[in-house]
Amino acid sequence: MRTKLPDVRSLLRFSIYLAFFFFSQDLIAQDRCGSIELLEKRFKAKPALKVIFDNRQAQLQRIIQQRVASGMSLKTAQSITIPVVFHVVLNRQSLVTDAQIQAQLDTLNLDYAGQRHKGDPRILAEFQKVYGESGIQFCLAQRNPNDEPSTGIDRVTTTKTSFSNSNDDVKHSTNNRGGADIWDPARYFNVWICSLSNSILGYATFPDDGVPDEQGVVIHYGSLPGGSTTGFNYGKTLTHETGHYFDLYHIWGDDNGSCSGTDYIADTPNQGNSTTTQRTGIVTDNCTTTTPGIMYQNYMDYTPDASLLMFTAQQVAHMEETFSSLRSSLGTSNACTPVNLKNKDASIKAILSPDQRLCSNTFIPQVTLRNQGSETLTSVTINAQIDNGTITRFTWTGSLATYTETAVTLPSLTTPEGNHVLTIYTSNPNGTTDEETSNDALSLDFMYYAPVAAPVTESFESNFLPVGWDIVNADGGNTWEKTLAGAKTGSASVRMVNFSNLAVGEKDYLRSPTVNIASTDSAFVSFQVAAATYTSVTTQNNVWDTLQVLISTDCGKTYTSIYKKWGSTLITRSAATRTVFQPTASEWRREEINISNFISSGNILVAFLNINGNENDLYLDDINIRTVTVNPNLKEAGFLVTPNPTDGAISVQFYPHPSTLKGIYIYNTAGQLVDQREITGGVVATNIYDFDLSNISGGLYIVKAVFTDRVMTKKFVKVK
Repeated sequence: MRTKLPDVRSLLRFSIYLAFFFFSQDLIAQDRCGSIELLEKRFKAKPALKVIFDNRQAQLQRIIQQRVASGMSLKTAQSITIPVVFHVVLNRQSLVTDAQIQAQLDTLNLDYAGQRHKGDPRILAEFQKVYGESGIQFCLAQRNPNDEPSTGIDRVTTTKTSFSNSNDDVKHSTNNRGGADIWDPARYFNVWICSLSNSILGYATFPDDGVPDEQGVVIHYGSLPGGSTTGFNYGKTLTHETGHYFDLYHIWGDDNGSCSGTDYIADTPNQGNSTTTQRTGIVTDNCTTTTPGIMYQNYMDYTPDASLLMFTAQQVAHMEETFSSLRSSLGTSNACTPVNLKNKDASIKAILSPDQRLCSNTFIPQVTLRNQGSETLTSVTINAQIDNGTITRFTWTGSLATYTETAVTLPSLTTPEGNHVLTIYTSNPNGTTDEETSNDALSLDFMYYAPVAAPVTESFESNFLPVGWDIVNADGGNTWEKTLAGAKTGSASVRMVNFSNLAVGEKDYLRSPTVNIASTDSAFVSFQVAAATYTSVTTQNNVWDTLQVLISTDCGKTYTSIYKKWGSTLITRSAATRTVFQPTASEWRREEINISNFISSGNILVAFLNINGNENDLYLDDINIRTVTVNPNLKEAGFLVTPNPTDGAISVQFYPHPSTLKGIYIYNTAGQLVDQREITGGVVATNIYDFDLSNISGGLYIVKAVFTDRVMTKKFVKVK
């Protein structure tokens, strides 16, 4: 008997049903936002970050409560327009159209202005009373970070089929991560559109979460208006994630239904868990059991897009305060202003040299010249001036098309000692007036001091920075500072604030004057250090604050590390410290480093490098760069007794260090032992040994130095 084959159409219908069933189940169970997961991951890695966030929330609550008590409006005081760049990172760019991005921007603006759903009958009357209207608006960026025209849409074709919120690869183009690099987060609200894995529709960074080059929002391309993610394709995902970007939490407080969590907002009801299906009317749950119930229509819930209708007034106030204190630079950005391309516009984009420290009073400036005008640049005058001194002019000729640039080397300049400002600016592009002067000039602070002789001692009791010292703070964030919070001697020291610095990995250099250690016999760097951690030093795989001491023999261009400590090897307080560390008098340790290997280099600078691990504050005091020059007679003889003759005290000296010395014995001419010094433990700690012979009678004496392999003797005279 032949088995009957199933009807193909029936199989097809069944397959479609299964696909729809599982897709629907996926949406119902979908954790549409990965922001809290990402934040908790950062809290776990850096517990101090949680303390900072809790303190910030308390401060914001106080400000908002004061506004409520004073009767001030909770609506944003004035309109704020924030430039947005959409980085479309897909392996098929056709999945997202420019029209969808414009529709997404329109949705974002309507939702934040509160225009679309104000008075909407689906919003309960009790919730209409707290309906929020924000003055925050968004525009597509009209210029890129180089001030070139832009549509605000940055398309990057990637080989990656999807991205994850666990690694943020979508925000990085290097190291085969396949993403698109951030545009200056101080000037742009960065939004990445991509394919996201793990059923996530989007995620965002909270302000000051410790990763400056990842600030912004990531959304799944299917969540755009008209996208492929059924139920979640009205563009509300970006509205939700932008709320996180302005420090809003989920409306249910992410407490898994315990009713103990919080979103830090007073006018949102307590809610047991997220809402994942379409709801209408009054809905209550285990946390809010009475009318009007939970606010499932809030943008910070997980309700399908069609039912997301509102922010509350205090959510708006919270976002405005967050903007004012943590993201205000977005409001002063010029990225919403279209580029007004002039015909003739020469600019100095960068000063390539000198560095901020010179080791010679003559230097050769180098700059990046850029043509910002529509007319090909064929000549321009480049002017250089130190402080308010004589202007040196150089005429550049060549051919620079619009938005191209070139490095230009200028004539050498000479500077006196001191701290100075170098100003370089353009004039006379193509022999006529520059039509846009705002980008003509750049300035650079630099210093030149001739090498000084050792010793260099610094306890930071006077002006900061001391003469000849400088700081390299490439990121422009927290850096070395003078403090009265602790000192080994006096009242002041220098401190690196790591406790509140969330930018892990940032490097800050405190650099000494250039010191001449040539023609000496030995050289040393010593200093006092005080340090603590936030995390227990037994924690595995932690990122610690690190202190390095570096030597440069080429004016800070390159360095050699001579000291590196972190974690348990660095700290001077053993217990983990959960508040800002302030050392007591006993919580300092003296470190000394032999730098005699660098004597042949002549001039050196010493740099103290802090690498931030967001642990706790680090202190330095009593820095001393010193040299030792040995008596020429001692260097020749290798063994001296001084003074000779003596009226009582003698010093027995060796050169070089007598590592095999076993003992020193003093005899009179009768062969009687009158004093001795034996080496115990096998460690020779010094090359100088002092004896007090005041109580012995005058006459001739013999000093015998016994080594493991030889004996040396010297005679001296004791006068009466």
